[in-house]
Amino acid sequence: MEGQTPGGGGLSEKPVPTATGPGLSSLGAVFILLKSALGAGLLNFPWAFHKAGGVAPAFLVELVSLVFLISGLVVLGYAASVSGQATYQGVVGVLCGPAIGKLCEACFIVNLLMISVAFLRVVGDQLEKLWDFLLPGAPPAPQPWYTDERFTLTLLCAMVILPLSTPREIGFQKHTSILGTLAACYLALVIVAQYYLRPQDLAREPRLASSPSSWTSVFSVFPTICFGFQCHEAAVSIYCSMRRQSLGHWALVSVLSLLACCLVYSLTGVYGFLTFGTGVSADILMSYPGSDGVVIVARVLFAVSIVTAYPIVLFLGRSVMQDFWRRGCGGACGPRALAEPSGPWVRVPLTVLWVAVTLAMALFLPDLSEIISIIGGISSFFIFIFPGLCLICAISVEPIGPRVKCCLEAWGVVSVLVGAFIFGQSTVAAIMELL
Repeated sequence: MEGQTPGGGGLSEKPVPTATGPGLSSLGAVFILLKSALGAGLLNFPWAFHKAGGVAPAFLVELVSLVFLISGLVVLGYAASVSGQATYQGVVGVLCGPAIGKLCEACFIVNLLMISVAFLRVVGDQLEKLWDFLLPGAPPAPQPWYTDERFTLTLLCAMVILPLSTPREIGFQKHTSILGTLAACYLALVIVAQYYLRPQDLAREPRLASSPSSWTSVFSVFPTICFGFQCHEAAVSIYCSMRRQSLGHWALVSVLSLLACCLVYSLTGVYGFLTFGTGVSADILMSYPGSDGVVIVARVLFAVSIVTAYPIVLFLGRSVMQDFWRRGCGGACGPRALAEPSGPWVRVPLTVLWVAVTLAMALFLPDLSEIISIIGGISSFFIFIFPGLCLICAISVEPIGPRVKCCLEAWGVVSVLVGAFIFGQSTVAAIMELL
């Protein structure tokens, strides 16, 4: 970690809390950051290309978004260095004040909770399609009891997701993140291959959109991109877990991660849209026939990808609850084992509670698609608004030259305004669809 630069000519860096273990390697940080972004949003990108009016408008929106996405990650690393905090909500609370910090924590919990529910919902859908393939039969015929989603999802959470989510440090996820990243890449390759091979079920020529239906349809793609690329909630935790902590090195990790993520998303979006055109489903896998073995493998591997992403989301949500515990009842009363929120006596029950609540919501809420469309706009807070506010507040207390300070303040204001516009536009559009 580089020390603070004397003289105040540039951005300074301060020590931040590091992981108690050996530290996360650069490659491990790239894979965790990449896997944090490669989630359920991958299934929606072909549909987003259709909503944008074709490949060219969608690419333009994606490239503009990529500038803000990378900028937000770099700003969060810098803000973590300035504030000395090891969590996203801690950085925002220290730099922007307690009121903004409370808002960040509320958005953090709601956003991550709904993402976890969406992950389990997607996994449940893929398991249902898998059972339909393995046990074909007429629709009225009853399926065996062990194919019931309530049993399969509960068993999956107890046997796989809970053990993966229990460890104390996020660095443990680097091994499962590699597996999940490869699974997401396989899905992209299947979509590309299906376009060129053209199986008989996909032989018809798709009807492609020649231009956007309206300017609002182009802007409606931004929430999908935000939902797809949202890895910013994990940025501070990953940065503070790294073995080598410097702003330049973190910028390189951020660029490599998001460029690789952009490649996977773009391949999926372009070839999925070119394969089905305006008839593409919001879930690209639902557009393919259920009897295709290659697609079935893609379903299974994508479910694996989502399962490996769930613990990263849980880790971030648990960190907020641990902060609540530390401020509330930690050390106030009870045994010493309950005073440390990262200890097993607090960490494990919080993990079990998170898994149980999200599982119950995924099983018993009838339809989450409209709810998620509203919640999706919250991701703009973590990508645009909070990083912009952190940048403005951080440079106000750092010794920086007037020209650099003016440029950074302007960029922070632009980031906040863009985020507010995306949040407002996506929320209004989602409410209009509900009405």
